[in-house]
Amino acid sequence: MNLPFYHFLEPIGAGWVVLLVLAGALTLAFTGAPLGLWTLAVAVVLYGTAAPVWLWVVFGVLAIAFNLKPLRRAFLSKPLMNLLRTSGFLPKISDTERTAIEAGTVWVEGELFAGKPNFHRLLRETSYPSLSEEERAFLEGPVEELCRMVNDWDVWRRRDLPPEVWQFIREHKFFGIIIPKAYGGLGFSALANSAVVQKLASRCGPLATTVMVPNSLGPAELLIHYGTPAQRDYYLPRLARGEEIPAFALTEPGAGSDAGAIQATGIVFRGEDGQLYLRLNWQKRYITLAAISTVLGLAFKLRDPQNLLGQGEDVGITCALIPTSTPGVKLGMRHDPLGVPFYNSPVEGHDVVVPIDAIIGGPQWAGKGWRMLMESLAAGRGISLPASSAGGVKLVYRVASAHAKVRRQFGLPIGMFEGIEEPLARIGGFNYLIEAARVYTCGGLDRGAKPAVVSAIMKYNTTELGRQVINDGMDILAGNGISRGPRNLLAHGYIATPIGITVEGANILTRTLMIFGQGAIRCHPYAYKEINALAQGDVQAFDEAFWGHVGLVVRNSARALLLSLTRGRLARTGVSGPAARYAQKLAWASASFAFLADLAMAVLGGNLKRKEKLTGRFADIFSWMYLATATLRRFEAEGRLEEDRPFFDWAMQYAFFRMQQAFEGLLDNLRIPGLTWFLRGPAAWWSRLNPLGRMPSDSLGHRVAQCMQLPGAQRERMTAGMYLPSDPNDALARLERAFQLAYEEDELLKKVHAAVKQGVLQKDRPDRLVHQAVEKGILTAQEAQRIQEAEAARWDAIQVDAFTLEEYRRFYNAPPAGIAAAGDGSRSAVATQP
Repeated sequence: MNLPFYHFLEPIGAGWVVLLVLAGALTLAFTGAPLGLWTLAVAVVLYGTAAPVWLWVVFGVLAIAFNLKPLRRAFLSKPLMNLLRTSGFLPKISDTERTAIEAGTVWVEGELFAGKPNFHRLLRETSYPSLSEEERAFLEGPVEELCRMVNDWDVWRRRDLPPEVWQFIREHKFFGIIIPKAYGGLGFSALANSAVVQKLASRCGPLATTVMVPNSLGPAELLIHYGTPAQRDYYLPRLARGEEIPAFALTEPGAGSDAGAIQATGIVFRGEDGQLYLRLNWQKRYITLAAISTVLGLAFKLRDPQNLLGQGEDVGITCALIPTSTPGVKLGMRHDPLGVPFYNSPVEGHDVVVPIDAIIGGPQWAGKGWRMLMESLAAGRGISLPASSAGGVKLVYRVASAHAKVRRQFGLPIGMFEGIEEPLARIGGFNYLIEAARVYTCGGLDRGAKPAVVSAIMKYNTTELGRQVINDGMDILAGNGISRGPRNLLAHGYIATPIGITVEGANILTRTLMIFGQGAIRCHPYAYKEINALAQGDVQAFDEAFWGHVGLVVRNSARALLLSLTRGRLARTGVSGPAARYAQKLAWASASFAFLADLAMAVLGGNLKRKEKLTGRFADIFSWMYLATATLRRFEAEGRLEEDRPFFDWAMQYAFFRMQQAFEGLLDNLRIPGLTWFLRGPAAWWSRLNPLGRMPSDSLGHRVAQCMQLPGAQRERMTAGMYLPSDPNDALARLERAFQLAYEEDELLKKVHAAVKQGVLQKDRPDRLVHQAVEKGILTAQEAQRIQEAEAARWDAIQVDAFTLEEYRRFYNAPPAGIAAAGDGSRSAVATQP
């Protein structure tokens, strides 16, 4: 007797059959099953439900069409590709955009974007780097000494670094940190470069900038990767020794974010001697070190009217090295970036003539300058400004927590008030997270990755979090924060904060365009392949990419649904211990992000990049997934330290809270024809009822804030890598001493307070009770002396600077100092290119 397969399921009931079939389909989608397995599963369902013949016929036609690739390409993929090409649905990518997208490599961000992150790769295969002995010795030696030589207030007052500091920088090759040893440089790792900048930034912002820029995007970086042997042999040793001061000129009045609008020009011509030359004209601005530079890297549009290079008339953006002693180069002016005393300047060139060999990489690299810059930024953007932010945040951590312990109001340290605990917790949590991301990113860079999207994430988020931290620190210090002078440790960082927000890609642009706008194409497993296949008319490539993309969407939709219903508990991450739940929620976030990103790209197509409010929210989710990953890696790599749990939990919970905010914004604003009501209604309602994360609780913030106000090993670990002065008269050293004494005093005063509660002492001000406590044997004479020292140190630490009117006026009429004081004499002493 032939019975349909479903008859065996009759005892279960039809409703359960439907649920079982649905569960099976979701399981196939969740696991990313291949098309053949899907076909078999559908056939089983049709057989089990005794499907009619006509339905089998339809199924058979579709199964053959989808599973036989030649048929699928001919009857499905090719017509679809032609439709997409003629409709202009997918975004058109300019040459500059294409170069930016192709720059660098895809690293762990590709795992997060795909919707199913491999946590073994994220947390195990990615090394958590450490400094070499040589690098550590440099930090503890020359870097420590350089910090000791510099007084931040003095630098601001003089408007320059002292001459002996400039000399020290040259002698110890601070301009050659990234230059290989073969060329006389230090040849340090990305982590060491970052560590140097971090330490200098915790001491003096202008000092950090002066060292940072030549080791970031600039002549040295470009020469190392693209220079000819002759260019490297000549310039790199001189740059390493500080005989050449480099600057790189890219930004113009009309070309900031839009580099394609560069107006600087270079014309190829043949000289009377028969050799090829460039005639250059430019007007650049915001160029760090330009006023004192001896060699200028220049980005310009190259034209070749006579086709002397054989590349046509419009060759494209090109980079060249120009000795600033060349006739026509105009230096000598300075910008004043918020009063921060580092060299930032305009530079012009009028009919400047240099040999064709001035092109970095030689004539064969003419027209490839934009590629050079994007590939260099793909790595450098993840080092310099994140390191500077990390150094500044660690300084704020140290200063704000010490001040909260030292400063008293209403008879109590202000750090005991919840209003102060709230910003302290942000400072502590962000500090833990930023340091995790700094080290994690440098580890990837040192393993050869050049992740353009991660670098953009790092630049944007570390500077934004740094801005929040310095604002919180200023709020805690209040009057002590706004009164400038040698005692003030935060005001100059507060003043300079918008500079980091603006340079190396303004943060608004970085968030709305680079992180997701370009990242969606660069990091997606299939999107860029589809775009390239459409552009080239390659049916086979389009077929592979498009149907792979469809399968990815199906898998991620199932994963997002199941992980949302179970709050991530179905995710198998391989992570155990305190980090396990966070890893599961990260898998949930990744699947939801990938699904919504594909939904937005499918509906909006090329218009998505113009929906910058949406791309900004996608960028926020993407950013916080990466930052959460880095934080997980730090906690695991450092041995799951229990004492660090409050910082780790606060940072992770805040990360998921920020993701949740962005998801809610997307659901409220993403308009999908036919689905908008669902996204704004049931989906948004479910998201708020079942949130990915909430703001860290007050009790967790309390634990973070109280940990920050304890001296000891954890405090040193949380601020490791910053400069701690040994001079007892230094403002930070005085504050640290007051902090230590205040902690000891509070412990001693507990005895006095206990005696008051017991009635042994009458209630009074603590300073009046100390003498009585000694008389009654509650405190020893030595303990009373310690309390007096603590009170004196407290009093000294909360003082602010004041000046006579003559002193105050003199600060803004100081004579020049440092390298600028040498004038033309120092320039004539610097050798130039023969």
